[in-house]
Amino acid sequence: MAIMKAIFLSDAHLKSSHSKRYRDLIRFFNTISHDVSHLIIVGDFFDFWFCSEDAIYPEFRQAIDTLLQLVDNGVHVVMFEGNHDFFLDEFFGKFGVTVYPDNATIELGGKKVYIAHGDTVDTTNSSYLLLRRILRSKLFHVMQRNIPSELLWKIARFSSKTSRGYLAEPQDKLVHIMSEFSKKKFNEGFDAVVFGHCHRPVLERYRYHDVEKTFVILGDWVNYYSYLQYQGGIFTMSYYQP
Repeated sequence: MAIMKAIFLSDAHLKSSHSKRYRDLIRFFNTISHDVSHLIIVGDFFDFWFCSEDAIYPEFRQAIDTLLQLVDNGVHVVMFEGNHDFFLDEFFGKFGVTVYPDNATIELGGKKVYIAHGDTVDTTNSSYLLLRRILRSKLFHVMQRNIPSELLWKIARFSSKTSRGYLAEPQDKLVHIMSEFSKKKFNEGFDAVVFGHCHRPVLERYRYHDVEKTFVILGDWVNYYSYLQYQGGIFTMSYYQP
């Protein structure tokens, strides 16, 4: 499918289908269902993810159905795993969703774009990187599969509520680290670098050897309802207003 219009977003942290931002996101997806060629979700779409085909967390059912309806409508849905949702491919891969566990390079209209959730960019955050390796290990995957779903979801809800902010970094520091990382990628030939994770929307344009380069942090669907559009070779930060 040719790239006509791509939408990027991250950090929706969906948890309760009764929340306004959850309902607003479903409404937003319905408005773009026949207007975009690609929907690229750059991590932390769900606040946690411990689901299988026969055990879906009930609050996620509507969001999942909406994503899969987009696939049925011909939208190429791409999901990057974040620091809250991983092991996504074993569920979504069966339905034609492309899932990346880490970073990826995607060609958009001739532009070379580096995309990642962004939680591993700060290599000095050793505590978080160790925790990340443990949570994504085969051992942890087997362990969580042997816990009854209802209990696992209860643990996940409690963990999400009590640990928010733990190991989090100041936004100014993270923006700087991501910006410096993107400049290295520009020198490697990338035209754009897109991150999530930081929750602060940022779009900066640079000129490298007379070529425009774009650095983006997507913000979130918690405070900003921010998303990135790519169309006609141009990246634009937008904000959904329900």
